[in-house]
Formats: sequence, C-alpha cells, structure tokens
Amino acid sequence: MKRIAFLGLLLAAGSASMAAQTPAAPKVIDIVKLKDTLYVLTSSTPGNAATFSGGNVAVFITDGGVTLVDTKLAGWGQAVLDKVKSVTDKPITRIINTHTHGDHTGNNGFFGANVEIVAQENTKTNMQKMDAFKGDNAKFLPKTTYQDKLTLGSGKDKIDLYYFGAGHTNGDTFVVFPALRVLHTGDMFAWKDAPFCDRNNGGSCVSLPPTLAKAIANIKNIDTVIPGHSPMMVPKDLQEFQRFTADLVAQTRAAMTAGKSVDEAAAAFKVDKYPGYKTERVKAAVQAIYDELKK
Repeated sequence: MKRIAFLGLLLAAGSASMAAQTPAAPKVIDIVKLKDTLYVLTSSTPGNAATFSGGNVAVFITDGGVTLVDTKLAGWGQAVLDKVKSVTDKPITRIINTHTHGDHTGNNGFFGANVEIVAQENTKTNMQKMDAFKGDNAKFLPKTTYQDKLTLGSGKDKIDLYYFGAGHTNGDTFVVFPALRVLHTGDMFAWKDAPFCDRNNGGSCVSLPPTLAKAIANIKNIDTVIPGHSPMMVPKDLQEFQRFTADLVAQTRAAMTAGKSVDEAAAAFKVDKYPGYKTERVKAAVQAIYDELKK
C-alpha cells in the first residue's frame, strides 16, 4: 500500500510539473476588413476567458501611420501588433481610447511612449485612477484631450471625435471616419442586450438614451457601425438600441414608482419587439437604474 501511495504521489507531482510546463494557448485575434484602409480586430465577445481579447479595435491606415481605436486587454499587445503588421508596414502612431476600461486601454503602454494617445477629458481623469496608469506608467495616459469635439487629420485621413454626455461612463467617445462612412461607438453600443453603466466612472443608464439620441441626430452619413463587443452593425441597429434603452429606463422608472422590486421589474421587461436581443444583462441594468433614481 505504501508503494502504491508513493507512486500516486510521483504521478501527481509529474502531472503538476507537466501542467506548469505546458505553454499558454496562443493569443489569437480575428481581423475583419471594412475598407482598404480600415480593419477591425475582433475576438471581442465576452464569455470565454481563453479567447476574449477585449473590445473591438479599429485599425485605420493613414498616410502618416496607423491609428488604433482602443488597445484591448493587457497581455494582448503583441497579438494586436502582429495583426496590424499583417495588413500594413506602417508604424502605429496614434491611439484613441473610447473610454477608461482595461479591455479598451490595456495595451497603451505596449506601443511605446512616442505614440500619441487621445481621449475625452473625463476619460483621462478616470484613467488616472487606474493602477495600470500609476507611477511610471502615467506616461501612457492621454496627452491629447478634448471636451465636446475634436478633429484629427484631414481629407481621407480625417477622424472626428464626439462626446455627447454620460452613458457607459462619463467620457465615452464616438469615433467617426467620415471618408469611409464608419462609426466606432465603443461601449456606448456594445451588444444587443441591456447596457453596462459604470457608475464608479460617471456612467448613467438614465442619461444613456438621450446621449445616444444626440449621437444619432448629429452623426450623419454612416453606413457601418463598429460596436464595442459585437460583429459589425448598421445605423438602424444603433437607432434600435437607443429605443431599447429608452424603453428600459421608462419601464424601470414606472416599476420603481409602483413599488416593485428590482427582480420584479427585471422579470417584467420583455424584449419581444427587439429581435435578436438578449436579457442576460437586464437585471444588472435595472439595479443600476434603481440605484441612480434613488439618489
């Protein structure tokens, strides 16, 4: 029996050693071509920790270099760079962060201190609170900020940045490539489900519908929408999401006024008139709205 136990220990130790030596699975990011000068790095749908790389990243190839919109989760920088190199030899010269979250800002530092980093001013403030940008890493915070609108470049290389108010956070940027008729929404429109409103970073589910309405009213001539964490969409999808969030807030407000619990309000909210929509995040959003309305 002692010999069997000893052999068992050896086998267990050997298995642990082999597991420790097993290399991590390669970091694979898919790439989608939208235009000759615009690509999207996907693998961005949450759920599988092994394959989820962070939010959709736009790769815009200009005469002066490559602009990235967001930089995915920390640790995915080399995978991002490899995909960029697969479509262009030009260097990455600019990063636009749509908002503060680590799955959109995680590799700012990977691309070096000489890259121009741009964000809405509230996003820079939010990023300054993150451990990832403390100490020496503060040099990877945005150097270029704006309040309501900023235009970068001109002609076919032009990029327009817009801020319309609170929603997912209090500093979300809508990125427009006018010559290509493409809009990158970041997580202001992440998926066909209830939104995540990060109240710790100034987010507001109550403000989200009017903020989205402003974006829709002011951003014209768009054919393609790059959402935060979903396959490519079109303007009517963004318009539908705005209506969805408005219904969610209105019905949640009514349920709260009627004295219903969060569970009751969430259960009562139906997505039948929104084909393809899920309800996985509805309860969390209803809770956020209740918390916000109580203030």
